[in-house]
Amino acid sequence: MPFHKYIFTPRLLKEYDGSRDNYEPGTLEKYGDQLLTALNLMWSFSYYTSPILVSILYRRGYFVAESVGAFAKVTTGIGLLVAVSLCMRGLGRSMNMVYVRFAETLENARRNSDRTGDPKAALRRYDFDFHQWPIDYTVKSGSSKPTAQRNKNFWISSLPCQIAAYVAIHTFGIRMIYPGSVRLLQSYVEPMLIEGRTKLVTQCNGQRNKVKTTDGNEIDTIIVDNRHKSANGKTLVICSEGNASFYEIGIMSTPLDLKYSVMGWNHPGFAGSSGRPYPDQDQNAIDAVLQFAIRELGFKPENIILYGWSIGGYSTLYAASQYPDVKGVILDATFDDVLHLALPRMPERISNIVKIAIRDYVNLNNTELIARYNGPVLFIRRTEDEIICAEDSVLSTNRGNFLLIGMLKQRFPNIFKPEQEVLAKELLSKPVDFIKNVPDDQCVSLLMSYLSENGNNGTSRSYPMEIGSEYTSEQRNSMVKFLIKKHLSDFKSSHCTPLPEEFFQTPWEIPSETDYVFT
Repeated sequence: MPFHKYIFTPRLLKEYDGSRDNYEPGTLEKYGDQLLTALNLMWSFSYYTSPILVSILYRRGYFVAESVGAFAKVTTGIGLLVAVSLCMRGLGRSMNMVYVRFAETLENARRNSDRTGDPKAALRRYDFDFHQWPIDYTVKSGSSKPTAQRNKNFWISSLPCQIAAYVAIHTFGIRMIYPGSVRLLQSYVEPMLIEGRTKLVTQCNGQRNKVKTTDGNEIDTIIVDNRHKSANGKTLVICSEGNASFYEIGIMSTPLDLKYSVMGWNHPGFAGSSGRPYPDQDQNAIDAVLQFAIRELGFKPENIILYGWSIGGYSTLYAASQYPDVKGVILDATFDDVLHLALPRMPERISNIVKIAIRDYVNLNNTELIARYNGPVLFIRRTEDEIICAEDSVLSTNRGNFLLIGMLKQRFPNIFKPEQEVLAKELLSKPVDFIKNVPDDQCVSLLMSYLSENGNNGTSRSYPMEIGSEYTSEQRNSMVKFLIKKHLSDFKSSHCTPLPEEFFQTPWEIPSETDYVFT
C-alpha cells in the first residue's frame, strides 16, 4: 500500500485475537496521534467558547488590519504542525506490521464489498474509527416514513426571540439537550466505550454494522442475535439510549442477561454515528435501524420490543408510531414533553426563547407520539428520579406520570373523567405498591365483555375504547387503579441506575377470552 494512504487510514483501536488488550502503536504513530488529538481538542474547546474568545480578542484590538500578519503566522504554524503530525503518524503505521495487516484487510473489504458472502468477516476482527467502516445497509430512497412537520407561526413582534432561539439551539442548545454529542465528553468516555464494545463483541458475539439513513447519516449499530440460543432470542429488543449514553455502556445489558436478541444504536452525532441529534435526524436514524432489523436481519415487527430509556423514549415512541405492529414498548424513566423539563431549569426571563426553541426545533413531545400507537406499553418509573421530576425526587412531579395519564385518557376517555384524572394523579404521587383493593378479575371481565360486544373491530389495539360511559364513579375508580397497575412498574432507584432483570417484562395487553382464566 502506498505510504500516503497510511496518513488517512483510520485509527486502529483493538484487534480481537485474544493476544492483546489494545493495539499498541509505535512511537512515531503514538506521538503523531497525540499531537492531532490535542489540536482537535483545542479546536473543539475554541469552538464552544468562541463567543468569549471573540469578545476578548476584540477588546484587545486584534480585529484590525495590523493583526493580519500575526494571524497568518499562527495559522501557518498550526498548519505545519498538523502536516508534521500526519507524516509522523503515517510513517509509524507503515512500519507496524499489525497495522499493515489491518490496512490491507480494510482495503480488501472495500474492494470486494459487492461480492457474495461476508467480505467484512476478516475486518470484524478489528475495532477502529467507525467513520471509515464500509456501509452495511442503506435505506432506499423514498422508503422512509414521512416525518410530520410542525407549522411555525411567524410574528414580527417575536422576531428577536425567534432569532435568539435559532442561534441558541444551533450552537449550544442541542448540545445541552444531548450532551453525548459533545466531542469533549466522547473523548473522556472513549476508554469505557472501547471496553463495553469489546465485551459485546467477544463475550456476546455482537456484530457491528453501519446503517445509512435517507438523509445521509451513518448510524453505528450492534446486533447480538440469540435466535438459535434461547426461547427469548426469537424476540428482538431494540434499545434507544439516553441523552448522554451510548449502546456500549447503556441499557443493552438487561435484555442481554435475559437472553433476548438485542440491537443497540447510537444517536446521530454520538460516538460512531454521524450527524446531529435533531428530531428529524433522530427519526430517520431509528427508522433506518428498524428497516435494517426487519429487511436485512429478518425479524418480524410482531417479534420486536422497542425499549427506550430517558430521552430515548422519544426515538422509541416515534418508531412505535411508524411500526404499530411491534410486540410492545417499554419506556424507562421517560417524560411527556421536554418543554416541561426545560422551563423549570432555565431563567424565567428567557422562557419565551426556550418555548420557541423547543417547539420549533427540538419538539420532543412524547404525549403526541404515544397517541399514535395502540399497542401494549410498560412504563418503568424511578421513584428517586432526580432528572425527569420538575422538583428533585418529588414523585408527584415525575413527568412520566403525565405521559401515562395522557395515554390512558386517550385510550379510555369514558373512564378517565376529570374526577378520575385527579384520582390518578393522587395515586401516582406514591409508589404503585400503595394502590390497594384492585379487583383484577372484574376489570378484565369488563374489558373482554366490551371487546366481545363490539364485533371484529373490538380488538385490544383499537383505541379509543368507549368502555365506561355507563359506569358508576366507583367502577371508574376501580378501573383507574387496575389500568395504572397493569401499565406501571416502580423501581426504587435514581435515574441512572441499571435496570434489574425482574423489571424488564413483556408489556401487558388485554387478553382474549381464551387466554384468560378466571380465578
